[in-house]
Amino acid sequence: MKVVILCGGMGTRLREETEFRPKSMVKIGTKPILWHIMKHYSKHGFNQFVLCLGYKGEVIKEYFYHYMLHNNDVTVKLGQDRQITIHENDKVEDWEITMVDTGEHTLKGGRIHKIHKYVDDDFMVTYGDGVSDINISDLVKFHQNHGKIGTVTGVSPRSSYGQLKSESGQVQGFIEKPKIKEGMINGGFFVFQKKIFDYLNSNEDCDFEIGPLEQLTKDGQLMVYHHKGDWACMDTYRDSVFLNSLWEKGHAFW
Repeated sequence: MKVVILCGGMGTRLREETEFRPKSMVKIGTKPILWHIMKHYSKHGFNQFVLCLGYKGEVIKEYFYHYMLHNNDVTVKLGQDRQITIHENDKVEDWEITMVDTGEHTLKGGRIHKIHKYVDDDFMVTYGDGVSDINISDLVKFHQNHGKIGTVTGVSPRSSYGQLKSESGQVQGFIEKPKIKEGMINGGFFVFQKKIFDYLNSNEDCDFEIGPLEQLTKDGQLMVYHHKGDWACMDTYRDSVFLNSLWEKGHAFW
């Protein structure tokens, strides 16, 4: 089953990082958040990726084209018979990556429609800015068992703000970034039958959540997989600092 990742957005609320690179290439540690997302899918045995490129998509193409060069030891022999030898390590990723230019200003639904020829009967879709400890294998089983066209993952993320615990007006303690206890939001990590393309088109203004997913819901063809673990989105610079802090302290949950 192939994994489609939406990597085309400009990330205007993360302008400090995205002026010169796409949002999905903003780093957590030494690797782009896109790499972290792909690594998580790969951990569950899914190694075929289709990347929907848009804003500064050439940065992503160049990253993976030179991936082996930048992630291994290299011997360079100079002179007329110049040679480059890449000394591969035993942790090399066994990934197949198809990168598709889906337009700089195309909305998400249009991007997904443009890659229809690269996916099979069932395929996964996720955003290029969200990380989680979701069990992808369980998600796929859930989707295949219910038989509907689509599955969306519902998550209860951490609040962007700290929470006060109090009693009779007296502060009892602080909770930094507490998890939302009630309700769910769309966390991405979708699974679809190919029938989803009946709800999409290749126009730039074809959205995804507004329109297609709403109609899928009206038709009774969208189920939710409730992920009760951790999830986070890199939407702002503050989010970037938070995720990097988790990574540096060895507390990354993904």
